[in-house]
Amino acid sequence: MIGWLDLLTEGDTHPRRFDGPESLRPYLLRIERLLEAAADALIEDGHVAPPLARREYRLRPLAPASPQ
Repeated sequence: MIGWLDLLTEGDTHPRRFDGPESLRPYLLRIERLLEAAADALIEDGHVAPPLARREYRLRPLAPASPQ
């Protein structure tokens, strides 16, 4: 089962969805241009904000669908 993660960014109402930390980290470094320390803190703690990052980021694990 994939452990989906939603990335919530300050000022953006639409979360970005990732299939795990392995795909999230390159996005944070390349697209969001976070420092490695900020990306690591977000992945480990689920939250990062100024002064470590230029804006607030939160991670929300996607709850698995209930069996029917």
